[in-house]
Amino acid sequence: MTDAETDLAAVHSIDHFALNVPSLDEARRFYEAFGLDVRTAAGTAGEFDLYAGDGHRWARILQAEHKSLAYLSFGCFERDLARLHRQIAATGVEVSADPEGLWFRDPDGNTVQVKVGPKTSPSGKTRSLLTGVPADERGAHARSAAVMVRPHRLSHVLLFSPDVLAAFAFYERALGLRLSDRSRDIIVFTHAPHGSDHHLIAFAKSHARGWHHCAWDVDDINRVGEGAAQMAAAGYTKGWGTGRHVLGSNYFHYVEDPWGSFCEFSADIDYISAGARWDAGDFPPEDSLYLWGPPVPENFVRNSEGG
Repeated sequence: MTDAETDLAAVHSIDHFALNVPSLDEARRFYEAFGLDVRTAAGTAGEFDLYAGDGHRWARILQAEHKSLAYLSFGCFERDLARLHRQIAATGVEVSADPEGLWFRDPDGNTVQVKVGPKTSPSGKTRSLLTGVPADERGAHARSAAVMVRPHRLSHVLLFSPDVLAAFAFYERALGLRLSDRSRDIIVFTHAPHGSDHHLIAFAKSHARGWHHCAWDVDDINRVGEGAAQMAAAGYTKGWGTGRHVLGSNYFHYVEDPWGSFCEFSADIDYISAGARWDAGDFPPEDSLYLWGPPVPENFVRNSEGG
């Protein structure tokens, strides 16, 4: 890590995201089938919340005319909030403060919040180990005995950006995020320095800003595959997977949502410990996306936002 990196205050987690969607009914069906806990807070209309197995509220889903990111909220330690305020302001963007934290727009126009809150990102590598059964024992159960896959937590989000290198440079200077890996100017993965999955937020090149996917952590590759089957049984058959990524190393299955973006079942992603030095690489596109799995569908890199 560079001296500049160690001098920066940094966020520690994604606290939650808020996503605009054109149909709350469709969204409820999709997220419930995915295994998330859908809750409507008392006194709220035109929205609901998403919770995972850890009990944290990971998302607000809001009624709107079109699908888009409403805002992305990061958590930080109380000791770092004032320094983060100065770092964000030093980039030249306008920052407003209220009792809920700091608010600003990044260079792509996304609304971002930074607030004091508990660290929701993991503080260590989650074991994801499969072992075979001994002779004379069954290794799998009947399909009728399948238990619904329910993700433990949000792992990361990926946003489209017209300039991924500029997006990374901004989030590095403003929020202290660090480079994990990249593929030229096509995609950039970043992590938080307080202990983080390989990527907390990533940026993929497109003609405009946009929401690509949110990824949800499950136990192992079996639960990734069972999640894919679970969604197919509910009628959500479009997506990509099952496979294994190169950058991040996680097992994946992406399910296309009703608006052309994706939710990902993810397991065994690389982990970067607090204070650890990670050897970030720049990988050619043909050698960086997936180690094994089906071919990438054409619509996987399509940005349905921005015209």
